[in-house]
Amino acid sequence: MGILEVKGVNKRFGGLQALGDVNLSVAENTVHAIIGPNGAGKSTLLNVLVGKLIPDSGSVMFDGQSVLGRKPHEINQMGISRVFQTPEIFADLSVMENVMIPCFARRDGAFRMHAIGSVRNEGDIIGQAEAILADVNMLAKRDMLASALSRGDKRRLEMAMCLVQEPKLLLLDEPTAGMARADTNNTIDLLKEIKEKRNITMCIIEHDMHVVFSLAERITVLAQGTPLVEETPENIKGHPKVREAYLGEAQV
Repeated sequence: MGILEVKGVNKRFGGLQALGDVNLSVAENTVHAIIGPNGAGKSTLLNVLVGKLIPDSGSVMFDGQSVLGRKPHEINQMGISRVFQTPEIFADLSVMENVMIPCFARRDGAFRMHAIGSVRNEGDIIGQAEAILADVNMLAKRDMLASALSRGDKRRLEMAMCLVQEPKLLLLDEPTAGMARADTNNTIDLLKEIKEKRNITMCIIEHDMHVVFSLAERITVLAQGTPLVEETPENIKGHPKVREAYLGEAQV
């Protein structure tokens, strides 16, 4: 049993079958990539995992609990965090303020301190935020406005905002989209460091095969909403069904 188990998930939008009997098992403390051409169902599946969509049928279990019927913030509290294609940050706040925001929860119309792990007071939150900024090589930029950051640093900041919540599973939706190759390689190195240091399970949707083959330990290939194959990167590269449907000759 993986930390994330998707079984028999189907989702239709009118006459379109976006997901057809999707099965997915993500082992704990691994990097699992989901790839496929545009329209393959990758984003639909991700939205099911984070509670933005409810499937027509099937089950989604995370760490032994169903995520279906839960709101996105409840799924987040279960230990699932998401990195978006376009970094979702508070542009008019400082880097440090951005990382502290997830440590507060809106309750009864007001922001209140939200205990995460061992964090119990504002001093602890500041200390944890500083430690995480150091982990993503952003501590020296703690007082900069988020709007002034480069694309690569905005991605690092968004990852820090996820990590401060101490997730068990990090979902990354095209984490290197729009980046230059140097920033892409830096992001790959960062994700490797995060996984090694924090033992976080990662599930990545990505079109860049350089990123996929640099990080993934297992790969699921979707085509027209249906899984074609789930294999190791070595076996995916030469798989005839994958080559016919999507990959061709992967450039690594």
